[in-house]
Amino acid sequence: MSDDPATRPLAEPAEATAEDGHVIMDGPCGIAITLTAEAATITGERLIEAGRIARQQRRSDNSRIEAS
Repeated sequence: MSDDPATRPLAEPAEATAEDGHVIMDGPCGIAITLTAEAATITGERLIEAGRIARQQRRSDNSRIEAS
């Protein structure tokens, strides 16, 4: 990952609220996105899967470092 603050991963989770049949996601640093209910559901499922994979990668990376 880059040291550029614009591309550095954010550690603070976003908030999600439902308003008028849409989902509004507010994140750190002023990040905001409005999604349809359908798009929010699919995005949520994709985020859960990507988070699961990223955690496995992190564990795998830590195991390799400890084995060295």
